[in-house]
Amino acid sequence: MAFQCQRDCYMKEFVTSVVSCCPAELKHEVNGKKETLKGFNVKLQDTILFPEGGGQPDDHGLIGDVSVLRVTRQGPEAVHFVSSALEEGQQVQVKVDWERRFDHMQQHSGQHLITALADALFGYKTTSWDLGRQRSTIELDTPSVKAAQLQTLEEAVNEKIRAHIPVNVQLLSIDDPAVEKVRSRGLPDDHAGPIRIIDIEGVDANMCCGTHVSNLSHLQVIKLLGTEKGKKNKTNLIFLAGNRVLKYAEKSYSTERSLVSLLKTGPDEHVEAVDKLQKSAKLLQKTNLSLLRDMAVLIAQNFKNDPQRGSFFSLHKKEGDNEFMNIIANELNTEEILVFLTVGEEKGPGLFVLAGPSGPVAELGPRVLEILQGKGAGKNGRFQGKANSLARRGEVEALLQQHCKQLTSGEE
Repeated sequence: MAFQCQRDCYMKEFVTSVVSCCPAELKHEVNGKKETLKGFNVKLQDTILFPEGGGQPDDHGLIGDVSVLRVTRQGPEAVHFVSSALEEGQQVQVKVDWERRFDHMQQHSGQHLITALADALFGYKTTSWDLGRQRSTIELDTPSVKAAQLQTLEEAVNEKIRAHIPVNVQLLSIDDPAVEKVRSRGLPDDHAGPIRIIDIEGVDANMCCGTHVSNLSHLQVIKLLGTEKGKKNKTNLIFLAGNRVLKYAEKSYSTERSLVSLLKTGPDEHVEAVDKLQKSAKLLQKTNLSLLRDMAVLIAQNFKNDPQRGSFFSLHKKEGDNEFMNIIANELNTEEILVFLTVGEEKGPGLFVLAGPSGPVAELGPRVLEILQGKGAGKNGRFQGKANSLARRGEVEALLQQHCKQLTSGEE
């Protein structure tokens, strides 16, 4: 059967009745974490909320004042997942999230148009597509698309938009000879009822269950952002349609103005300015690393030349790295000296090295790891790793100093 959302894609509100409501669960992701929500699956006599299908995500909206979190299709019926129960038989008003719906209509009809012209102009067949949250992707059955072809395709699709070409919906029986003439990637196994055809007059006829604009002019504009290498011998074509193009232009302009302020140059000089900054940063980094190495050697030499040096050496440096610490440890005679070095934020995460005689290092390493809440390992008189927090660095120093005093007292 065809739902009301398929018969009239522009309907924003609709009155219908509740057929059934039963307890259910919904698994979804919140901030990257999978969660299970308890709620109810509701079936309506008809609906203007599109159930996920044909590469198009489902609609969001309201049944009364209850939010619809997911709409799926089960054979000829749409199932609405809601958080609160609804009374069977009651009359309800359904409202669609129009901004989301119209965006999906623009992207989906845009995909049909791009797919049809990519095939007509270059013979590139569409093997799949994805309606993403920010941009959409069409998988073309070709190893590559030339820049000139991309430009020709973009000009062609926008010419069709300017031509105000109608987009019509046809319902055909499955045995209608006309079905054989339309583009299709096959029907779902549980399909029931007539075949729905989206017909862009004189351009394309394609089996589709999704919601579409009624005229190509409603797409406003299509921008082909570029291509990426897809699966074996395929190319992913990335595009925006309609309001997404306007939002992309607005965001790009905002970014451009920010870069003008930061780089103190006009937009045409941004790439050159960033390139110069990157080269300068690499040179400074190289110089800084060289200075750190020299500093590490000097620190170790100063300690060795100190006549009053003890058997324990400790140092923290915010700007150092593993190489800096290991140079110091290598310069010192760690067979006689216990060395504890850290780099990073004083009360934040960082790196550490514990070096010295093999026995004490093997004994004290795990305890140091525990205090610094870190991860690491050691062998041959050197224990090193990452610290989640250097805030308790003083405790480690006290532990190591106490160990050195005990050794000294034992020797005496």
